[in-house]
Amino acid sequence: MTPIRVAFLGLTDSAVLVAAREKGFAEEQAVALDLVRAESWATLRDRLVYGQVHAAHMLAPLAVAVTLGLSQQPSALSAPYKLNVNGNLIVMAPDFAAALEPDAAVRLNDPLATAHDFANAIGLYHRKPIIGVVHRFSSHSLALRYWLASAGIHPDRDVVLRVLPPSLMVEAMKAGEIDGFTAGEPWGSAAIEVGLAEAVAASERLWQRGVEKVLAFRTDWMEQNPEPVDRLLRGLSAAARWCDEPENRTELSELLARHAYVDQPSELIERALTGRIVARRGESPVDLPDFVLFDREATPFPWRSQALWIYSQLVRWKMVEPSADAEARAGAVFRPDIYRRALADSDTPMPGASMKVEGALEAPLAIGAQRGSITLGPDRFFDGRAFDPDRIAEYIAGFDVP
Repeated sequence: MTPIRVAFLGLTDSAVLVAAREKGFAEEQAVALDLVRAESWATLRDRLVYGQVHAAHMLAPLAVAVTLGLSQQPSALSAPYKLNVNGNLIVMAPDFAAALEPDAAVRLNDPLATAHDFANAIGLYHRKPIIGVVHRFSSHSLALRYWLASAGIHPDRDVVLRVLPPSLMVEAMKAGEIDGFTAGEPWGSAAIEVGLAEAVAASERLWQRGVEKVLAFRTDWMEQNPEPVDRLLRGLSAAARWCDEPENRTELSELLARHAYVDQPSELIERALTGRIVARRGESPVDLPDFVLFDREATPFPWRSQALWIYSQLVRWKMVEPSADAEARAGAVFRPDIYRRALADSDTPMPGASMKVEGALEAPLAIGAQRGSITLGPDRFFDGRAFDPDRIAEYIAGFDVP
């Protein structure tokens, strides 16, 4: 039995790691999985970089940022496995949300119109709203920036973005320190449940199948330990299949609700797993069936084009200077070669390519696979743009807000 320590945050999207440990999928691969809970992404990052853990449940943009030397101590990280796609809400205080489209379903399903309503609400608010983000280098932050900018809102000028750990967002709203936040579930639902907030956007509608959390390793450790890495990935693959089965959602929410993991009511956690999102306290849920995915549609596969989309946003918001070297290093953070190696002898279908045009699919599409068959779901961005990883500079230049 090989011990592997993995740092995680108490979020619904830690599900695959929790299931791998609690349902025995890691043990079946002779991995003694030790899950080490962290309270902030900065702490989790440091535990990985300084070798206190072997791997981490990590924000995908943070893995790229650490590799590029943008976030504290630089360290080459590798992500051979995606733990989920989507799973986040943007929520705002009810007085601010009152200036938006009143029908929650319309609001969530038409994010472009809601962004313009949000811009008008800022004018009515008579001050810059303070919005909590979990980390500067997070999918949440990049999606929020993209969404705000679509309506002419400059995220560094027209609002205040304040970094807070996900688990402290509700308390910060209660104390009046922030007007809203974006975070992984169940924290948006927790704020909604006590009447502090309403949902104004869902990540699943901003970028369908958008990259979220990855399993990140220090590259040197991963390359020195190929056999236990492969066994861990095989255990996670089996756990992810279990997590995506509808009949397991109640049990999964109860596992996640335990004090050692998310430590929130299972009913709140189950909202994300079932895609039934209560946008305003006391109202009927809005159906977002793809709110968070763990396995289907090749969710775990680490498309290098998604790492390069993250790089494009870091360049767009002047967080990194564009260069051929930075682009190459960012794209190399996602490691489909390791994913393929680990699951080579399994029945897991394998995409034939390692990159694709992101945001191009309006309907499900069967794609070429090295083994088995894969149907990818719609992956549209809310504004209809597509990201071609071979034309990054052109893509960035196409935005009105630099």
